[in-house]
Amino acid sequence: MEIAVIALILAVLLEAFVLIPQLAHKNMVKSTVDNSKVSKSYSKSEVSLHNKRTDCWIIIKDKVYDVTSYVEEHPGGDAILAHAGDDSTEGFFGPQHATRVFDMIDDFYIGDLQK
Repeated sequence: MEIAVIALILAVLLEAFVLIPQLAHKNMVKSTVDNSKVSKSYSKSEVSLHNKRTDCWIIIKDKVYDVTSYVEEHPGGDAILAHAGDDSTEGFFGPQHATRVFDMIDDFYIGDLQK
C-alpha cells in the first residue's frame, strides 16, 4: 500500500514538474508562431515576376497576395490568371464574386505594395 501511495505521489510530481511545463512551452511557441505574420513590402516589378499558374501573385488595393495554391480551385477557371503578377483590384471587386471571397483573401496575404 505504501509503495502505491509513493508511486502516485511521484507520478503527480513528475507531471507537475516535467510534463506540464513542456506542454506549456509548446503552446507558447505555437501561439508565438501563429501570431507572427510579418508584413513585407514588394515592388510592382517584383510582383510582375510571379505571373504563371505555378507562381501566381496578385495585387488588390495595394496589398500583395500569393494565390498560387488557389489557382486550380478558382471557380472562374483561368480568369484569375488574367492579372497574374499585376493589379487585380477591379476584377476582384467585380459582380462575379460572392462576399465570401473577401474573407478568403486574407489567407493569401504576403505583404504590401511599395509606393
